[in-house]
Amino acid sequence: MRRLFPVLLGLLAAGLTGCGPKEVTPLQRKQGASLASEASFALTLRDYARAEKLMSQAVEACPDNADYWLALGSARRRLDRRGDAKDAYGQALKAARAVAKRHPDESAPVLQQVYVLALLGQADDARATLEQARRDLPNDRSLRRFAENRELDRMLADPDFKQLAP
Repeated sequence: MRRLFPVLLGLLAAGLTGCGPKEVTPLQRKQGASLASEASFALTLRDYARAEKLMSQAVEACPDNADYWLALGSARRRLDRRGDAKDAYGQALKAARAVAKRHPDESAPVLQQVYVLALLGQADDARATLEQARRDLPNDRSLRRFAENRELDRMLADPDFKQLAP
């Protein structure tokens, strides 16, 4: 126990210093893209266990990529690991929010948030996010089209979409 105390104290100090997330390198982005591509192929073959393993590696390489987290959640859901899928979707939401914060004039990360919130069963939050984005970006065609075509309602009613929900 005495030997572990300095190690634990060092880890605690490192955690409290505000190290924050590390910047993803271009090499890690390429690795993530390669792993995600291979996982996509595994999904087409319905090899969900392989796809889950590959997407786990992809999100490890690029934890800021919401698409990778969504694919990981989807693979986990298809393996009937609902809790793990929900965790991955939660990370996708976190990543999409971070991108939206860095790029407040873009609608794609907002639409991604709406999608993830709907997957997580938070339809009211998804609607509120969409409406706030429409107020923030009143001239954005994608947001306007998404809202006017009632795409959120269509997603929520789609049986395939429901199968991905945890």
